[in-house]
Amino acid sequence: MTEHPIRRVVIAGGGTAGWMAAAAIARTMGGTIALTLVESDAIGTVGVGESTIPPMITFNRLLGINEAEFMRETQATFKLGILFDDWKDRGESYFHSFGITGKDHWSAGFQHFWLHGLTKGHDQPYDDYCLELRAALQGKFAHLPDDRMNYAYQLDSTRYAQFLRKMAEADGTRRVEGKIAQVELNGESGDIAALVLDSGARIEGDLFLDCTGFRALLIEGALHAGFDDWTHYLPCDSAIAIQTESVRPALPYTRAMAHDAGWQWRIPLQHRTGNGLVYCSRYLDRDAALDRLLGNIEGETLTEPNMIRFVTGARRQQWHRNCIAIGLSGGFMEPLESTSIHLIQRAVLRLLRLFPAGAVSPRDVTEFNDQQHTDMLQIRDFLILHYKATNRRDSAFWRQCAAMPIPESLEQKIELFRETGRVFRKNEELFAENSWVQVMLGQGIVPQSYHPIATKLLDEELARLLAGLRDGTNATVAGLPEHADYVARYCGAAPARPSTVVA
Repeated sequence: MTEHPIRRVVIAGGGTAGWMAAAAIARTMGGTIALTLVESDAIGTVGVGESTIPPMITFNRLLGINEAEFMRETQATFKLGILFDDWKDRGESYFHSFGITGKDHWSAGFQHFWLHGLTKGHDQPYDDYCLELRAALQGKFAHLPDDRMNYAYQLDSTRYAQFLRKMAEADGTRRVEGKIAQVELNGESGDIAALVLDSGARIEGDLFLDCTGFRALLIEGALHAGFDDWTHYLPCDSAIAIQTESVRPALPYTRAMAHDAGWQWRIPLQHRTGNGLVYCSRYLDRDAALDRLLGNIEGETLTEPNMIRFVTGARRQQWHRNCIAIGLSGGFMEPLESTSIHLIQRAVLRLLRLFPAGAVSPRDVTEFNDQQHTDMLQIRDFLILHYKATNRRDSAFWRQCAAMPIPESLEQKIELFRETGRVFRKNEELFAENSWVQVMLGQGIVPQSYHPIATKLLDEELARLLAGLRDGTNATVAGLPEHADYVARYCGAAPARPSTVVA
């Protein structure tokens, strides 16, 4: 690895990953380094997300982005969670919200009090105690005092990259147009020395960020960092994306609709709807997948179908020598829980926290790789949960999912909840206790017992607690405006031309 201070940072590739990295580095490190981004207008990007999760709010705030302006520029709507149709069983749905359900005690989550309530005749659904969930299903939204409404965005990721590009260039990022023809290595150190473009131009650097997507030209093509394939846990390997005209007011949630070989997404933006079919090519061929998608969309199509092949998994070393993989070059988690942009964000912010003062420290590299790998393993387990914990046996795909072995880490999480109702968040993992509870209950895992602290409440105290929480949630939701009306007032955008992305 480089033995001299980092003065020249080169980003290979644009798109969401490249421009998120450029905007954050330029805004944070501007004046201390020279930042260059190389991309080619001739190479299309596989957008990595229209549906996001709440940590994106933190990223935008760190960059000083005005939310209303950002939402207008990206044609964004608000997102309160994901509605899962036909996952537990055909004809059944559940909602994974971004909120907190009920009120926890320090010793035990709210689910324990709710489970005890069921034994006392309080049979209201767990969903009734979550503000974000009730607001989403009623199509309502507003910013509340003290950030009491947890939310994310549904956005045009191509426009988000364009928005960030303006910021990054204003903060000093130099953009170079051109295709990368060769990654030149230093013969002595083995580090990347320069990118050679098809024009013959040579872009030297001290630190290189690989944002070249699935191609991973630097981290794998040149440095051979290795890749762990997780297809045996997450068998979907293909997607088709298409955009359609909006036919109804945008709802504040994304839909994930299971089918017999995978699932379909529907993401409402201000100016259009994003649609896509994720599937396992072993059980569904491309033509049949396209027919299925086109047969289950609303509104006229605005784009040609975008066919995507992928392998779910992670690069073994996401920081290798003087190269760091950001985004799809570092690995791919299928878009079921909208984590693609989040993983870009985590990598970029982690790099900035570990940015070398002088020479690159091997300890920093090890720490970066360990944290990235932990992030991806935890997200992997959460995704596997959706496929494994299901009553569906109506197709070969779902029978394979039900029969497949799962990681011990996930088995422990499931069985702990099944036996005791407990969930523990480890190592700042992305998905909090309530996310695991909502999805496990939604997928049909019902705890056999609960924490004895719940039995300390007298019957009338328990009834008062549960009723008070439900009434407070209902009263707040009743006072919220319609989501589409709120978006129009807060960040309404002019009609936009469509762009091709994958969720």
